Amino acid sequence: MGENKTKTLFSDFTHSKMFWPIVALMALLLFNLFMTPGFFTIQMKDGHLYGSLFDILNHATPLILISLGMTVVIATQGIDISVGAIIAISAVVSATVIVDGGSVLSAVLAGIGSGIVCGIWNGLLVSYIGIQPMVGTLILYIVGRGIAQLITAGQILTFTSPAFVAIGTGYWLVPVACYVAIAIIIIMHLLTRKTSFGLFVESIGVNSTASRYSGINAKRIIFCTYVISGILASIAGILICSNIKSADANNAGLWLELDAILATVIGGTSMNGGRFYLSGTIVGALFIQTLTTTIYSLGVPTEVTLVVKAVIVIAVCLIQTPVFIKMFAKKKPVVQMKPVTESK
Repeated sequence: MGENKTKTLFSDFTHSKMFWPIVALMALLLFNLFMTPGFFTIQMKDGHLYGSLFDILNHATPLILISLGMTVVIATQGIDISVGAIIAISAVVSATVIVDGGSVLSAVLAGIGSGIVCGIWNGLLVSYIGIQPMVGTLILYIVGRGIAQLITAGQILTFTSPAFVAIGTGYWLVPVACYVAIAIIIIMHLLTRKTSFGLFVESIGVNSTASRYSGINAKRIIFCTYVISGILASIAGILICSNIKSADANNAGLWLELDAILATVIGGTSMNGGRFYLSGTIVGALFIQTLTTTIYSLGVPTEVTLVVKAVIVIAVCLIQTPVFIKMFAKKKPVVQMKPVTESK
């Protein structure tokens, strides 16, 4: 009985959406074990743990945050391509407060507040006005960095506040950013799996019309997903600017929206909406960050970095497609049924 149960659990895992993302991440880590000397080396210095693995976790945190927000948006058949611009806006707003002598708390609240405003803007356009998600978020995608540049007058803001810098660079045995990521992951899990919100999101993604007829306020739920995406993007912006001790309206969060979409898709969430997988998204984000770190560690020329990254990501996405799974799935033997004849 125990052996059969183990086989059943293993079979369920191999057919789950989590299987291929985990396999891809493990394969990448195994590659680094042989090709990147010292990749798994962990050292303790001044009460802090140092190593490539902790660098990956630290730098993956912003991507994990915006990917979680992107996941619930995509689950409703939407998309938010403005998260990079929201990162830039929240970064310059927080940095401006710090430069003007404000407290760390006021800087964090101001940055998150800007993300809420951006999320409300996207949510109103998509859910209540009815603009297509791509077009609705494209507006802020284009205008957002212009707003950030207006706030900073086209300058790169730098600051030296130790307390604010500690948010992105501080350590409590492991990077402070890791604790932020864990807290957000727990909150998102409780919100989507322990309340009806997650069920409503999946219901809208499967069939929004049927959801409305069943009594679900689809507009309000979709609106909330974009606000959540804005909040998580603003937290990511605060982490990024505090990590580099500056806020650059032109480059903060540049192209991260594409990595967030990739992390969501690699994690098993379909662009057609419906069932979503937060755990798969986290694995997808870790895979992308590990891939980026690996490419830089191997000294791959900058001009071909994106090509190598694209090829590997395409391969990972392809092996999750139904066509690929069908090609390599074991065919069950067809049992021929003999006709029953009446005996005389």
